[in-house]
Amino acid sequence: MKIYVTRRIHEKGIQMLRDKGYDVAINPEDRVHTKTELIAALLAERPDALLSLLTDQIDAQVLDAAPQLKVIANYAVGFDNIDLETAKKRNLPVTNTPSDVVSDSVAEHTFALMLALAHRLHEADAFTRAGRYKGWDPFLFNGTLLKGKTLGVIGLGRIGADVVRHSWGIGMKVCYHDMKPNPDFEKQYDAKFLSQEDLLKTSDVVSLHVPLLPSTRHLLSDKEFAMMKPTAFVINTARGPCVDEKAILRALTDKKIGGFATDVFECEPSIDCDPYDHLELKALPNVLLTPHIASATEEARADMSKVAADNIIAVFEGKTPPNLAK
Repeated sequence: MKIYVTRRIHEKGIQMLRDKGYDVAINPEDRVHTKTELIAALLAERPDALLSLLTDQIDAQVLDAAPQLKVIANYAVGFDNIDLETAKKRNLPVTNTPSDVVSDSVAEHTFALMLALAHRLHEADAFTRAGRYKGWDPFLFNGTLLKGKTLGVIGLGRIGADVVRHSWGIGMKVCYHDMKPNPDFEKQYDAKFLSQEDLLKTSDVVSLHVPLLPSTRHLLSDKEFAMMKPTAFVINTARGPCVDEKAILRALTDKKIGGFATDVFECEPSIDCDPYDHLELKALPNVLLTPHIASATEEARADMSKVAADNIIAVFEGKTPPNLAK
């Protein structure tokens, strides 16, 4: 059996596959394949499994180049980069890499963004590095105390729930919106289930933890920002298109909300797309940007690699993979 890996990943999963005697070929260039390059690689390698990254756009044309594929193992929690309908029609299983370790890493990063934005750490760091710190000042970078403030979580999956646990631990109030209420969770964390509209009106911090679906694209736009407190922060570690970037730029410029921290962008950098051509958000002091690194811990990257390998091995051994994409 042969596996093609579209970009170098943590060695743990690669070694697991090689220990099974499988032939593993890895893209020799440490960058994203263009679509043409990916098709060429699949035609040349003729793999039985494709270990893809979230930056690989896998549509019918790409799949046509590899009719022998038995599984696509996506090295990501999300799988919006893959045409699931076409894969389903071809009886081709698609898997992802959810794990407690990944959830922990993303939740910690989300919490770090909240704290950094509230305490203006990114502004203070740039100020100090520029040699502008001349002495203590009682009004220098006064921020916002999160204790006693209300966190609103949209999407109470594993990551959203972990963010609540961190925030509850420092004394924040909690409300959430999800497809259905979770009474046990509410009791444990004194959390309130609210409609999205009420959550936006109530929250001092709004944190997104939803998959990218047609229903969640631009989940937060002009209408939603107009409902929020002028001091409220928005945190996005889900998917970039869940937030309308042009709308949030307007909201920040017009002081309809207090700040924005994001790890993801509507247009993620790639060969075909550079968000910094139009991303005016970077010029605003109350905006904090990180380069899609919420799951970038040694532990999480290693576990993602292992989970991807486990999914491939299961399919090759005639078993149902543990992480089938829905």
